[in-house]
Amino acid sequence: MGFADQRFNVNLSILFTELPLLERPAAAAAAGFTAVELWWPWIDSPTPEQSALDALKAAVEDAGVRLTGLNFYAGRLPGPDRGALSIPGEESDRFRANIDVAAGFAGSLGCTALNALYGNRVDGVDPAEQDRLALENLALAARAADRIGAVLLVEALNEPESPRYPLVSAPAAVGVVDKVNEATGLGNAKFLMDLYHLSMNGEDLPRVIDAYAAKTGHVQIADDPGRGAPGTGSLPLEDLLDRLTKAGYDGWVGLEYKPGDVPSAQSFSWLPAGARAAR
Repeated sequence: MGFADQRFNVNLSILFTELPLLERPAAAAAAGFTAVELWWPWIDSPTPEQSALDALKAAVEDAGVRLTGLNFYAGRLPGPDRGALSIPGEESDRFRANIDVAAGFAGSLGCTALNALYGNRVDGVDPAEQDRLALENLALAARAADRIGAVLLVEALNEPESPRYPLVSAPAAVGVVDKVNEATGLGNAKFLMDLYHLSMNGEDLPRVIDAYAAKTGHVQIADDPGRGAPGTGSLPLEDLLDRLTKAGYDGWVGLEYKPGDVPSAQSFSWLPAGARAAR
Protein backbone atom coordinates (compact mmCIF):
# COMPACT_ATOMS: atom_id res chain seq x y z
CA MET A 1 0.00 0.00 0.00
CA GLY A 2 1.00 3.64 -0.26
CA PHE A 3 1.52 6.17 -3.02
CA ALA A 4 2.99 3.57 -5.37
CA ASP A 5 -0.33 1.72 -5.42
CA GLN A 6 -2.46 4.68 -6.59
CA ARG A 7 -3.48 5.79 -10.08
CA PHE A 8 -2.40 9.42 -10.29
CA ASN A 9 -3.18 12.04 -12.89
CA VAL A 10 -1.83 15.58 -13.11
CA ASN A 11 -4.11 18.60 -13.12
CA LEU A 12 -2.72 20.78 -15.90
CA SER A 13 -4.64 23.84 -14.73
CA ILE A 14 -2.60 24.15 -11.53
CA LEU A 15 0.60 22.26 -12.41
CA PHE A 16 2.83 23.10 -15.39
CA THR A 17 1.10 26.47 -15.69
CA GLU A 18 4.52 28.04 -16.30
CA LEU A 19 4.09 26.57 -19.79
CA PRO A 20 1.56 27.40 -22.50
CA LEU A 21 -1.51 25.16 -22.36
CA LEU A 22 -0.62 23.15 -25.45
CA GLU A 23 2.83 22.28 -24.05
CA ARG A 24 1.57 20.96 -20.72
CA PRO A 25 0.47 17.45 -21.79
CA ALA A 26 3.93 16.71 -23.16
CA ALA A 27 5.54 18.11 -20.01
CA ALA A 28 3.41 15.80 -17.87
CA ALA A 29 4.43 12.88 -20.06
CA ALA A 30 8.11 13.86 -19.77
CA ALA A 31 7.72 13.77 -15.97
CA GLY A 32 6.52 10.18 -16.26
CA PHE A 33 2.74 10.59 -16.05
CA THR A 34 0.30 8.99 -18.46
CA ALA A 35 -2.93 10.71 -17.38
CA VAL A 36 -4.01 14.34 -16.97
CA GLU A 37 -7.07 16.38 -16.03
CA LEU A 38 -8.11 19.98 -16.68
CA TRP A 39 -10.33 22.75 -15.48
CA TRP A 40 -12.22 24.29 -18.41
CA PRO A 41 -9.25 25.90 -20.20
CA TRP A 42 -11.10 28.75 -21.95
CA ILE A 43 -12.36 30.81 -19.03
CA ASP A 44 -13.80 33.52 -21.30
CA SER A 45 -15.55 31.17 -23.67
CA PRO A 46 -17.86 28.24 -22.94
CA THR A 47 -17.96 27.59 -26.70
CA PRO A 48 -14.46 28.11 -28.11
CA GLU A 49 -13.62 27.82 -31.78
CA GLN A 50 -13.34 24.26 -33.05
CA SER A 51 -9.73 24.98 -33.96
CA ALA A 52 -8.90 25.58 -30.28
CA LEU A 53 -10.57 22.32 -29.26
CA ASP A 54 -8.78 20.45 -32.03
CA ALA A 55 -5.40 21.89 -31.03
CA LEU A 56 -5.78 20.80 -27.41
CA LYS A 57 -7.02 17.36 -28.45
CA ALA A 58 -3.97 16.97 -30.69
CA ALA A 59 -1.64 18.08 -27.88
CA VAL A 60 -3.08 15.44 -25.55
CA GLU A 61 -2.93 12.71 -28.17
CA ASP A 62 0.55 13.64 -29.38
CA ALA A 63 1.86 13.54 -25.81
CA GLY A 64 0.53 10.00 -25.41
CA VAL A 65 -1.40 10.85 -22.23
CA ARG A 66 -5.02 10.16 -21.39
CA LEU A 67 -7.47 12.88 -20.39
CA THR A 68 -9.28 11.42 -17.38
CA GLY A 69 -11.12 14.47 -16.05
CA LEU A 70 -12.50 17.78 -17.34
CA ASN A 71 -14.45 20.61 -15.73
CA PHE A 72 -17.46 22.14 -17.37
CA TYR A 73 -17.31 25.91 -17.85
CA ALA A 74 -17.04 27.46 -14.39
CA GLY A 75 -16.61 31.18 -14.96
CA ARG A 76 -13.34 32.85 -14.03
CA LEU A 77 -11.41 29.95 -12.54
CA PRO A 78 -8.80 30.61 -11.32
CA GLY A 79 -10.30 33.87 -10.15
CA PRO A 80 -13.32 34.98 -8.17
CA ASP A 81 -15.82 32.50 -9.62
CA ARG A 82 -16.57 28.99 -8.37
CA GLY A 83 -18.86 27.76 -11.11
CA ALA A 84 -21.72 29.05 -13.19
CA LEU A 85 -24.56 26.54 -13.05
CA SER A 86 -26.44 28.10 -10.12
CA ILE A 87 -26.04 31.72 -11.28
CA PRO A 88 -29.30 32.98 -12.85
CA GLY A 89 -29.13 34.73 -16.19
CA GLU A 90 -26.11 34.94 -18.44
CA GLU A 91 -23.86 32.58 -16.48
CA SER A 92 -26.45 29.80 -16.38
CA ASP A 93 -26.94 30.27 -20.12
CA ARG A 94 -23.19 30.03 -20.67
CA PHE A 95 -23.05 26.84 -18.63
CA ARG A 96 -25.86 25.31 -20.68
CA ALA A 97 -24.17 26.32 -23.93
CA ASN A 98 -21.02 24.59 -22.71
CA ILE A 99 -22.59 21.26 -21.74
CA ASP A 100 -22.54 19.58 -25.13
CA VAL A 101 -19.24 21.22 -26.09
CA ALA A 102 -17.46 19.95 -22.98
CA ALA A 103 -19.06 16.52 -23.18
CA GLY A 104 -18.20 16.23 -26.86
CA PHE A 105 -14.58 17.20 -26.26
CA ALA A 106 -14.31 14.81 -23.32
CA GLY A 107 -15.88 12.00 -25.30
CA SER A 108 -13.48 12.53 -28.20
CA LEU A 109 -10.60 11.74 -25.85
CA GLY A 110 -12.23 8.92 -23.90
CA CYS A 111 -12.56 11.08 -20.78
CA THR A 112 -15.08 9.59 -18.36
CA ALA A 113 -15.38 12.22 -15.60
CA LEU A 114 -16.88 15.71 -15.91
CA ASN A 115 -16.81 18.10 -12.94
CA ALA A 116 -19.57 20.70 -12.52
CA LEU A 117 -18.74 23.39 -9.96
CA TYR A 118 -21.90 24.66 -8.25
CA GLY A 119 -21.31 28.42 -8.23
CA ASN A 120 -21.29 31.11 -5.54
CA ARG A 121 -24.31 32.56 -3.80
CA VAL A 122 -25.52 35.80 -5.41
CA ASP A 123 -26.60 38.85 -3.41
CA GLY A 124 -30.30 39.50 -3.75
CA VAL A 125 -31.13 36.06 -5.12
CA ASP A 126 -33.05 33.54 -3.03
CA PRO A 127 -30.75 30.57 -2.32
CA ALA A 128 -33.69 28.26 -2.98
CA GLU A 129 -34.00 29.73 -6.48
CA GLN A 130 -30.31 29.10 -7.09
CA ASP A 131 -30.64 25.54 -5.85
CA ARG A 132 -33.58 24.87 -8.17
CA LEU A 133 -31.60 26.21 -11.12
CA ALA A 134 -28.57 24.20 -10.08
CA LEU A 135 -30.55 20.97 -10.02
CA GLU A 136 -31.96 21.67 -13.49
CA ASN A 137 -28.50 22.33 -14.90
CA LEU A 138 -26.87 19.43 -13.11
CA ALA A 139 -29.51 17.09 -14.49
CA LEU A 140 -28.77 18.35 -18.00
CA ALA A 141 -25.05 17.84 -17.39
CA ALA A 142 -25.59 14.35 -15.98
CA ARG A 143 -27.55 13.33 -19.07
CA ALA A 144 -24.81 14.68 -21.34
CA ALA A 145 -22.19 12.82 -19.33
CA ASP A 146 -24.23 9.65 -19.56
CA ARG A 147 -24.29 9.91 -23.35
CA ILE A 148 -20.49 9.55 -23.42
CA GLY A 149 -20.32 6.96 -20.64
CA ALA A 150 -19.02 9.44 -18.09
CA VAL A 151 -19.82 10.34 -14.50
CA LEU A 152 -20.85 13.80 -13.34
CA LEU A 153 -18.82 15.03 -10.39
CA VAL A 154 -20.05 17.40 -7.66
CA GLU A 155 -17.30 18.92 -5.53
CA ALA A 156 -17.14 20.38 -2.04
CA LEU A 157 -14.77 23.35 -1.74
CA ASN A 158 -13.45 24.97 1.42
CA GLU A 159 -15.15 27.84 3.20
CA PRO A 160 -12.05 29.92 4.08
CA GLU A 161 -11.10 30.26 0.40
CA SER A 162 -14.62 30.09 -1.05
CA PRO A 163 -16.91 31.77 1.52
CA ARG A 164 -19.81 32.27 -0.91
CA TYR A 165 -19.80 28.69 -2.20
CA PRO A 166 -22.64 26.72 -0.58
CA LEU A 167 -21.13 23.23 -0.80
CA VAL A 168 -18.42 23.42 1.87
CA SER A 169 -18.78 19.99 3.43
CA ALA A 170 -18.85 16.43 2.22
CA PRO A 171 -22.48 15.91 3.35
CA ALA A 172 -23.59 19.03 1.45
CA ALA A 173 -22.01 17.87 -1.81
CA VAL A 174 -23.22 14.29 -1.42
CA GLY A 175 -26.71 15.61 -0.76
CA VAL A 176 -26.64 17.31 -4.16
CA VAL A 177 -25.30 14.11 -5.76
CA ASP A 178 -28.28 12.21 -4.36
CA LYS A 179 -30.75 14.82 -5.64
CA VAL A 180 -29.28 14.70 -9.15
CA ASN A 181 -29.44 10.92 -9.25
CA GLU A 182 -33.03 11.01 -8.04
CA ALA A 183 -33.93 13.61 -10.70
CA THR A 184 -32.36 11.75 -13.61
CA GLY A 185 -32.60 8.10 -12.57
CA LEU A 186 -29.18 7.58 -14.15
CA GLY A 187 -27.08 7.09 -11.04
CA ASN A 188 -24.03 8.64 -12.68
CA ALA A 189 -23.63 11.64 -10.35
CA LYS A 190 -20.73 11.10 -7.97
CA PHE A 191 -18.89 12.96 -5.21
CA LEU A 192 -15.54 14.57 -5.97
CA MET A 193 -13.60 14.07 -2.73
CA ASP A 194 -10.87 16.72 -2.55
CA LEU A 195 -8.94 15.95 0.63
CA TYR A 196 -7.36 19.41 0.76
CA HIS A 197 -10.69 21.23 0.70
CA LEU A 198 -12.23 18.89 3.26
CA SER A 199 -9.24 19.28 5.54
CA MET A 200 -9.47 23.07 5.29
CA ASN A 201 -13.09 22.72 6.42
CA GLY A 202 -11.98 20.81 9.50
CA GLU A 203 -13.76 17.60 8.53
CA ASP A 204 -12.87 14.21 9.99
CA LEU A 205 -11.25 12.76 6.87
CA PRO A 206 -11.21 9.08 7.93
CA ARG A 207 -14.91 9.35 8.76
CA VAL A 208 -15.66 11.06 5.43
CA ILE A 209 -13.80 8.31 3.58
CA ASP A 210 -15.64 5.54 5.39
CA ALA A 211 -19.02 7.23 4.87
CA TYR A 212 -18.71 8.30 1.25
CA ALA A 213 -16.12 6.17 -0.57
CA ALA A 214 -18.91 4.25 -2.30
CA LYS A 215 -20.37 7.50 -3.70
CA THR A 216 -17.00 8.93 -4.76
CA GLY A 217 -16.20 9.22 -8.43
CA HIS A 218 -12.87 11.04 -8.18
CA VAL A 219 -10.32 12.06 -5.55
CA GLN A 220 -8.00 15.07 -5.58
CA ILE A 221 -5.13 15.82 -3.22
CA ALA A 222 -2.91 18.61 -2.00
CA ASP A 223 -1.27 18.99 1.37
CA ASP A 224 -2.66 21.24 4.10
CA PRO A 225 -1.71 23.89 5.02
CA GLY A 226 -0.47 25.54 1.85
CA ARG A 227 -2.01 23.44 -0.92
CA GLY A 228 1.44 22.17 -1.82
CA ALA A 229 2.80 18.78 -2.77
CA PRO A 230 2.44 15.83 -0.39
CA GLY A 231 4.95 16.24 2.43
CA THR A 232 4.87 20.04 2.46
CA GLY A 233 2.05 20.15 5.03
CA SER A 234 0.71 17.93 7.76
CA LEU A 235 -1.94 15.78 6.05
CA PRO A 236 -1.23 12.03 6.22
CA LEU A 237 -2.11 11.69 2.55
CA GLU A 238 -0.51 8.28 2.06
CA ASP A 239 -2.52 6.83 4.94
CA LEU A 240 -5.72 8.51 3.75
CA LEU A 241 -5.33 7.10 0.24
CA ASP A 242 -4.69 3.66 1.70
CA ARG A 243 -7.91 4.01 3.68
CA LEU A 244 -9.76 4.94 0.50
CA THR A 245 -8.42 1.84 -1.23
CA LYS A 246 -9.50 -0.35 1.66
CA ALA A 247 -12.95 1.28 1.51
CA GLY A 248 -13.26 0.17 -2.11
CA TYR A 249 -12.19 3.24 -4.08
CA ASP A 250 -10.08 2.25 -7.09
CA GLY A 251 -10.36 5.37 -9.26
CA TRP A 252 -8.02 8.17 -10.18
CA VAL A 253 -6.28 10.47 -7.71
CA GLY A 254 -5.78 13.92 -9.18
CA LEU A 255 -2.69 15.91 -8.24
CA GLU A 256 -4.19 19.37 -7.79
CA TYR A 257 -1.51 21.13 -5.81
CA LYS A 258 0.65 24.22 -6.22
CA PRO A 259 4.27 23.42 -7.09
CA GLY A 260 5.62 26.25 -4.96
CA ASP A 261 8.72 28.14 -5.99
CA VAL A 262 10.12 25.38 -8.21
CA PRO A 263 9.18 24.35 -11.75
CA SER A 264 6.34 21.85 -11.72
CA ALA A 265 8.54 19.04 -12.98
CA GLN A 266 10.63 19.35 -9.81
CA SER A 267 7.63 19.07 -7.47
CA PHE A 268 7.16 15.31 -7.84
CA SER A 269 10.11 14.08 -5.77
CA TRP A 270 7.65 12.61 -3.24
CA LEU A 271 6.47 10.11 -5.90
CA PRO A 272 8.95 7.61 -7.36
CA ALA A 273 9.26 7.90 -11.13
CA GLY A 274 8.15 4.30 -11.54
CA ALA A 275 4.86 5.03 -9.76
CA ARG A 276 3.78 7.88 -11.99
CA ALA A 277 2.53 5.92 -15.00
CA ALA A 278 -1.03 4.68 -14.59
CA ARG A 279 -1.46 0.98 -14.03
